[in-house]
Amino acid sequence: MPELPEVETVRRTLQQLIVGKRIERVTVRLARIIQYPEPEPFCHALIGQTFREVGRRGKFLRFLLDDVSLVSHLRMEGRYGVYDSSEAVETHTHVIFHFDDNTELRYKDVRQFGTMHLFPLGSEFERPPLLKLGQEPLDPGFTLALFSKIMKKRSTKIKPLLLNQAYIVGIGNIYVDESLFQARIHPERIANSLTNVELKRLYRSIIDILTQAVEAGGSSIKSYVNGQGEMGMFQQQLLIYGRKQEPCSRCGGPIEKTVVAGRGTHYCPHCQH
Repeated sequence: MPELPEVETVRRTLQQLIVGKRIERVTVRLARIIQYPEPEPFCHALIGQTFREVGRRGKFLRFLLDDVSLVSHLRMEGRYGVYDSSEAVETHTHVIFHFDDNTELRYKDVRQFGTMHLFPLGSEFERPPLLKLGQEPLDPGFTLALFSKIMKKRSTKIKPLLLNQAYIVGIGNIYVDESLFQARIHPERIANSLTNVELKRLYRSIIDILTQAVEAGGSSIKSYVNGQGEMGMFQQQLLIYGRKQEPCSRCGGPIEKTVVAGRGTHYCPHCQH
């Protein structure tokens, strides 16, 4: 599933490609992608609307138009691309936004898990799926004091807590593993057992890892590409994720893989405590 760096990369690409484009009509080829409202009023509400900005909230894209906000979750393999209207429509293309300049924004999703919600502009935070999301880890308001407050109140394992979108949004499995490794913290440590020194180290690691990943265009582990069909490159910098039985870059011992809260988890048993 695309995580914060991948969704942010898609956002930046689409910001360049579609802002200022006016929708002439919308084609929905798979109705269940459209979660709210029903496909017919969804399409009708978008006719004549112009894309003004492409935003992001956690792992959700937030398309701001004249009067409405389109909230889109890519889930496992959703992707957007801009095409000339004369180009053949590929298999698994489920939603097409036809522009008045003979180009199209197409949403393709092999797994068909992606979702779209349409709300009156400004009301998108008052209802799911954006209603109860937690802190943005790359926003200025995400301070060490706030992070420490969240951690010290929880007696759960640190990894599932970092994955919980109600507290901190967008980190995801890859970047939790990388952040915990950089901070030298075992993924099964209890959150409120972390010392102030460890909390500071983890806080800095999360911001550092996510910032580097955004700069690299995200990680293309499976099928992720940005809005221009380009792969991310951060997978070349991963030190722990996907490196089972490889030597740890810090101590040389073998990296192990286990399951924590149902998620495949990579860690170094010697370096992470």
